[in-house]
Amino acid sequence: MAEPPGGPAHTSAPQILRTSPATPPQFPARSPRAPDDVREAHAMGTDKGKGTDRSTGRAPDGGRRAAAEGRVDWRRSAAVALPALVAAGALAVVTAQGALAASFAVSGTAFQVSSSKLTSKGLASYVQTDRSADGEGHPVALLGIGQATLSDICQAAEVDTPVGKVVFKLTAGGPAGEVTASNLVIDGEDLSGDATFGTAQIGRDASTLDQVDGVRGAPGAFGLQAGNIEVAGVRSHAWSATGGNFRLKGMRLHVGLDGEKCF
Repeated sequence: MAEPPGGPAHTSAPQILRTSPATPPQFPARSPRAPDDVREAHAMGTDKGKGTDRSTGRAPDGGRRAAAEGRVDWRRSAAVALPALVAAGALAVVTAQGALAASFAVSGTAFQVSSSKLTSKGLASYVQTDRSADGEGHPVALLGIGQATLSDICQAAEVDTPVGKVVFKLTAGGPAGEVTASNLVIDGEDLSGDATFGTAQIGRDASTLDQVDGVRGAPGAFGLQAGNIEVAGVRSHAWSATGGNFRLKGMRLHVGLDGEKCF
């Protein structure tokens, strides 16, 4: 046979690729392990959730400042706050009990207190001295009245001013309703009225008085106390008066030249 131009033709028989039956890929069995992010954090030696180095207990450089700024030392804060809280609590308690009566300097001007009728679940009294800001002393009978109810109340003080004598007057109760106060304490020069006492103890050591919370005098001082009391036509000249939870229904305050006083 003649050879085709350009040389003999090369042919090859088709080849068939034979493979063994397909088998699924085999992977080594994995044991249960922590999630990838936790393994990564452990490999780095840090607790990823907390941002701290397990070997040193400190935050890595990237989180050290944030951790320091956000952290509160509760023990130190408590050590600073506790004394203030205790002092505030003690102040609130003694104020509510009337024990701070006469712990302030009185004005130097006595005032009138009157009521048509006063009733109380307890009375305690002893002698003490109130002082003005200039140091002058004013002997008074401290009258501690437990749960006080007054049909009405009037308080008036006469004050010298550049324009003359002015009467400062406060009234409450009467048609508007009763006046109530808990642990009312009056430092009075005198007290008058028609009184009815329950069980009375006169001459008791003032430091042992227990009829009205917080009202106690110095050891050895003269004191008296009584149970339920009722006084009609109350009139007193006082240097100070304090009370907890004063409720003054129908309160009116008036200041006027040569005004009318309570009595």
